Amino acid sequence: MRVGLYPGTFDPITLGHIDIIRRASALVDKLVIGVAINRDKGPLFSLEERVAMIEAECAFLSAQTATEIVAHPFENLLIDCASDVGAQIIVRGLRAVADFEYEFQMVGMNRVLDDSIETVFLMAEARHQAIASKLVKEIARLDGDVSNFVTPRVNAALRERLG
Repeated sequence: MRVGLYPGTFDPITLGHIDIIRRASALVDKLVIGVAINRDKGPLFSLEERVAMIEAECAFLSAQTATEIVAHPFENLLIDCASDVGAQIIVRGLRAVADFEYEFQMVGMNRVLDDSIETVFLMAEARHQAIASKLVKEIARLDGDVSNFVTPRVNAALRERLG
């Protein structure tokens, strides 16, 4: 069984994330969405809320692609999380050159820690390349329209949280 791990904070999950999840699910039999418990980032949504959003948004994708998609919270090293869930690959989404520079360093470090786990980069589709959760939250906070960046369910959660 090919298992992939797609890590992130997903605060909140965006259409860009969903695009990468959809495309990554074609590469593996099981896709684990690693939800980082990064307390330093001060997420808008709790871990439980982020996991619930991911599960709700990915249920259709899982049925559509016949790939098992599960959310898995983690707070340890990414490479250790990959080992914990039995992942042979780590999936990373790229939006721009700046993403690649950071990811390049991460891959190098992860290869030293465990060279049996490969990293696969998927470029976000052009229409999703500008989407970042941080920007989505800022737009929503300032009462802007984020409907082009998130699903209706996530949009409603943002509106409820931010008033």
